[in-house]
Amino acid sequence: MAETLVCSHCGTPAPAGGPPPTWIYSVENGAGCYYCDACARANIRAIEGRLDAAWW
Repeated sequence: MAETLVCSHCGTPAPAGGPPPTWIYSVENGAGCYYCDACARANIRAIEGRLDAAWW
């Protein structure tokens, strides 16, 4: 059974086909994180600035 991906910030599940291209993948403290389009859009400056999600 395939694991369902969820947004690391808000917990929104990804569609059955996997995360859409509007989702962002980031590596924080050695762990991979996916962020949905809403969370990515709201926090894009912090993500591009490589600030950990704990900061935003």
